[in-house]
This record gives sequence, structure tokens and C-alpha cells, in this order.
Amino acid sequence: MSRIITLLTDFGTADGYVGEMKGKLSSLAPGAMLMDIAHDVPAGDVAAGCYALGRVWRTFPAGTVHLAVVDPGVGSARRALAAEAGGQFFVAPDNGLLSDVFASAAAVTVHLPVPQGASRTFHGRDVFAPVAARLAGGARLAELGEAIADPVRLKPPVLEVEGSDLVGEVIHVDRFGTLISNLPLERVARAATVKLGGRGFQLGATFADVPPGEPVAFIGSGGTVEIAVRDGRADVVLGFSRGTEIRATARRS
Repeated sequence: MSRIITLLTDFGTADGYVGEMKGKLSSLAPGAMLMDIAHDVPAGDVAAGCYALGRVWRTFPAGTVHLAVVDPGVGSARRALAAEAGGQFFVAPDNGLLSDVFASAAAVTVHLPVPQGASRTFHGRDVFAPVAARLAGGARLAELGEAIADPVRLKPPVLEVEGSDLVGEVIHVDRFGTLISNLPLERVARAATVKLGGRGFQLGATFADVPPGEPVAFIGSGGTVEIAVRDGRADVVLGFSRGTEIRATARRS
């Protein structure tokens, strides 16, 4: 059965590492469709990789295999994992990269043995790609390794109510410099005031609500509050980054 295999890495596209993984996948799973999610995740930034995978994986059909490699601990004692959740499969290092998957759906997870002769610095090609190919070919998780119940999870971002405010944090800065928070639409008042670093913004609809160079708060395509600067970078203009506290008027229940 032909399946989709997606790839998400921090390898970039200048050195051919992604091509090596695709070559291995094409050899081992010739009927699979290879699709790129992203390869410009900041080097070693597990949280950014987790965010990118979390935004994307639910849009794919059942049976998709997601191969994710952001692996600053490659070759160390960190485990290699394969998981199944929501009818989809995941192969990744055990460093928190799959935190969104584990938080969103019941997951069966196995610890993958590292084959003899695998490069200690390129598990993406020598460990993860062969497992992704096997899953694309219909292998069951139980055939791949030993089940575990303690995969590494990233610390969840703050999300709490304080007085009339819903308090969260910036969880991602995209390539446009937009500050993306974890404040969900369904918990934010319609005419909310959004507060970031002592500044207040009325919740708008889109970039065109403000003149060029001005900041605007809005509900982004991921369903959470974001702050952008029209024709500019909010992270640079406002001076904030991931982890910054953000508040919005909470919706009354």
C-alpha cells in the first residue's frame, strides 16, 4: 500500500542531508510519496520543530508517516521513537519533538533499537528513515521495538486565568517575525485587549487594520492570538521573543 511520508528537519537544503534521507526512503519504500514539511527549523531548536509538526500533522490523512529529525542529542543515550496517534505514525528522537502528538491523542510509543553500523551523527538516514519506510510498508509498531510509557515531553506553556485576563506566552516566532501565542480563540473575549510587555493592543482582524510599521493583534490561522507588525517584524520592532508573557481579556463563561 502506498503511503505518504513527510519530512521535517533542521538540516536546511544546502548540504544534501535531506537528499540522503530521501534517497534511503526511495530505495526502501519505492511506492511512498515523500512530502516536505520544513527543513529550516532553527538548528537544534526542538520546541520550534514541535510547533511546526503540531501545526501540520492533523491535516494529513490516516496512514501518513511523519519523519521528524531535530536532534541535538544524536548519538547520545537519548532514545529513538516510533509512535502511532490518530491513525498516523511518527518517527523521531525522544527529546520532546513529539510533545504535541502525545498531548493531542492517545499514543502507542516504542523505543527503537539502533542498528549496528549506524552513523552516530546521522540517525535521520540510518535509524529513522528505515523505520519510516517499514511503517509506510505496513509494519506494526510492535514489530519495531519495545513499548514505553515515558516519552520525553516539553514543559507545556503557561495558560491560566488571572482576574479578567487569560495569561499565556509567546510559543513561536515565525519567519515573518510574527509573535504567535497559545491564547486560544474560544477563550478570548471578542473585543479583547491584548497586552504584551506593558503595551496594549485592541484585537483586530488582519494586518490591514493598521498602517505600515504599526503592530496589530489578531487571531491567526492556527486559532490563537498573534501579534505582527505590518510590513515589518514584530520580534524586532517590539523586542520580544518566545517565552514572553501575553495577556488577553478572557471570555466570560
